[in-house]
Amino acid sequence: MTTTITCTPLAATVGAEVSGIGAEQLARDDAAAAAVLEALETYGVLVFRGLGLDPEHQIAFSRRLGEIDDEYGHHPVAGIYRVTLDPAKNTSAAYLQGTFEWHMDGCTPLHGEPPQKATVLSAVQVAASGGETEFASTYAAYDALGDDEKERFAALRVLHSMEASQRRVIPDPTPEQRAHWRNRPTSTHPLVWTHRTGRKSLVIGAHADHVVGMDRDESRDLLRDLLDRTTRPDRVHRHHWSVGDTVVWDNTGVVHRAAPYAPDSPRELLRTTVFGDEPIR
Repeated sequence: MTTTITCTPLAATVGAEVSGIGAEQLARDDAAAAAVLEALETYGVLVFRGLGLDPEHQIAFSRRLGEIDDEYGHHPVAGIYRVTLDPAKNTSAAYLQGTFEWHMDGCTPLHGEPPQKATVLSAVQVAASGGETEFASTYAAYDALGDDEKERFAALRVLHSMEASQRRVIPDPTPEQRAHWRNRPTSTHPLVWTHRTGRKSLVIGAHADHVVGMDRDESRDLLRDLLDRTTRPDRVHRHHWSVGDTVVWDNTGVVHRAAPYAPDSPRELLRTTVFGDEPIR
């Protein structure tokens, strides 16, 4: 049995709004999850407006997409992580300021595990101003390169670090902050990821510190230019959250960021992470 969903594209190179399916079906129907995964491969980001996916249904749906991170994340339901700047609800709230920069999750893993396959995010409360989430396709970014750039970039490797992303948000860190950042392992990845499907994407973001073997300043200029080209306004989908919305994205082929919002904002999103099974190669 197959399930058909309707996808309406939202931007030229990324994102689609999904209709014709409800929370209960997503939580209980393997065929629905298969349709979502197929659409995710095509569009990178799927928006379910007003879905009303409660935490238990979000976990059930996420499990149908793959193995999930089911550790407790400041929420009574295991596998749900509270995305909020309220330290009473998330003791790591200060770290979330790093999400205001373009990034791909999982590029600096603790134990060398592959990047997350997908993320499911649902809105419980929204910001009065700001707090939108933006997405851009790193598949489309690669496809837009010239042939000479594709040839040149094929051999480049990039060092990724927590320090690189955090210093954009906190340019004058304390010694304790810097030590905490440097305690996180760095990782080195190819600039161009050749996926099992044969598709290629760029591995970029605020966490991309420098190209190995290249002059630091020159390589950082290159990485900044590639990120700027990837995230040109005409290549970005900007999601304006409403309570009850759910967004799912392919973390392996998309960079994302949150628009800044007030530290005392009630904004609260519930996140589920689907583990990856494909190393960057």
